[in-house]
Amino acid sequence: MIDNQRRNLVIGALLATLAASIHLKASAADKSMHEHKMPDMGPDMDKVPWMGEEQIAMLIYPGMTVMDLVGPHCMFGSLMGAKIYIVAKSLDPVTSDAGLTIVPTDTFDTCPCDLTVLFTPGGTDGTLAAASDADTLAFMADRGSRAKYVTSVCSGSLILGAAGLLKGYKATSHWACRDALAGFGAIPTEARVVRDRNRITGAGVTAGLDFGLSMVAELRDQTYAECTQLMSEYDPDPPFNAGSMKTAPSYVKNAMIQMAVDFTKQAEALAGMAKG
Repeated sequence: MIDNQRRNLVIGALLATLAASIHLKASAADKSMHEHKMPDMGPDMDKVPWMGEEQIAMLIYPGMTVMDLVGPHCMFGSLMGAKIYIVAKSLDPVTSDAGLTIVPTDTFDTCPCDLTVLFTPGGTDGTLAAASDADTLAFMADRGSRAKYVTSVCSGSLILGAAGLLKGYKATSHWACRDALAGFGAIPTEARVVRDRNRITGAGVTAGLDFGLSMVAELRDQTYAECTQLMSEYDPDPPFNAGSMKTAPSYVKNAMIQMAVDFTKQAEALAGMAKG
């Protein structure tokens, strides 16, 4: 059964045109059945796995960077039949580093034990605090030990590392703290999205969109991910070419490195503690 929240996500992401001749229950109040016809997508249309039942837990915590969460959530939200849990220590509203407040749906205690995807966003001071919090790390280590996929975006990989989930795995993060992952026994890897077995990590902030689409393709298939990409109109054409350390002008890189220097040192110190 798809409740109102899930149904709205489906409609918003795919306008309900991707329901391949299946019946969806509308809501507890409306038991009528709705049939959606699939557009003609060629001879392989019937092979596309439109429906699923993934269990996806997305950690949130005070001071997270909300784009790290919202980008992947937008893509996960296109997965018809999936259930997304927004998980925090309590059900109290959680405020991001930019002041946007998110209301959790579940706590560490109520989140399902066996997950398809365990995910954490990143941030700066809030991430360092979460990566030092015993309850958060215990939750991540427990669910991560059984999850089919263990994932993060941006500095969220610091939380995975601190929970002991990246030892021996290639992983990426925001450029400001990527090298610190080595202190957790990970193999820092410079790429937009890095997969090593069932560990899938995204680089900084906007890489969450690339990560999300990669996960949609992994959980369903490329056609489903392409449909999601088109409905999202994800066709990047930035006004400037300063989005990575490889392309940004030297004066921009120098300014941002200096701005992030304290966070970089603190991330390295956190990883050093783990290593020791």
